[in-house]
Amino acid sequence: MLDAQPTKTTLLEVNNIEVIYNHVILVLKGVSLKVEEGGITALLGGNGAGKTTTLKAISNLLHSERGEVTKGSISYRGERVQSLDPASLVRKGVIQVMEGRHCFEHLTVEENLLTGAYTRRDGAGAVNADLDMVYSYFPRLKERRRSQAGYTSGGEQQMCAIGRALMSKPETILLDEPSMGLAPQLVEEIFGIVKSLNENEGVSFLLAEQNTNVALRFAHYGYILESGRVVMDGPAAELKENPDVKEFYLGMGDEGRKSFRDVRSYRRRKRWLS
Repeated sequence: MLDAQPTKTTLLEVNNIEVIYNHVILVLKGVSLKVEEGGITALLGGNGAGKTTTLKAISNLLHSERGEVTKGSISYRGERVQSLDPASLVRKGVIQVMEGRHCFEHLTVEENLLTGAYTRRDGAGAVNADLDMVYSYFPRLKERRRSQAGYTSGGEQQMCAIGRALMSKPETILLDEPSMGLAPQLVEEIFGIVKSLNENEGVSFLLAEQNTNVALRFAHYGYILESGRVVMDGPAAELKENPDVKEFYLGMGDEGRKSFRDVRSYRRRKRWLS
């Protein structure tokens, strides 16, 4: 007799949300998704699909851009969190790493990392221990810890942004476009570290990413957004083999690899947006 599979805990649940900017522009149109404890969940789609807006809706960063969630609900561990301010959400264990490798350019790398511990109340010893942990995952940051963050490379700034998020002792990290502007080798390095953090530290990830190929290699589950709607979801291994995903996002059709120009000229199947 086979052992029953353990039930996975849903950490984050987004249920049928709509987001409007400036009271008139409908950006998200009934988006629903789940992030399971201990998982890496990918939010995929092209530029303008609604990935960043989804993350900002979860982390309550929409108001600074005149956006608001007008329908639906967002829950974390079963508790409604969409009315919380971002700092309160961080204290609950959810933090966002913004697109574009945002760092305090005038501060050193180490000072940037320590700003991530601002909401903590567990003492200097625990903070220093986590700083050592961050350096163990990002040895390049340890080498550059006394350098001004603004003078480090794009890859080092991305590492710094992720490391700063880790210093808040998060349970879940919302990671927005980690591969943007980075060389392929650095992208592999960043995603490898994300996988290690997930496996060794138990950090769950919801990552928004245009690079579907690399995201599906590291994620456990994926959602594909188009025009503010989820058009497909499933285990990452299944999405990688799905003919539609291969054709439109991985550049592979029945006849083999296609150029992006060829791929984008195809019309989406109507059932995706029905």
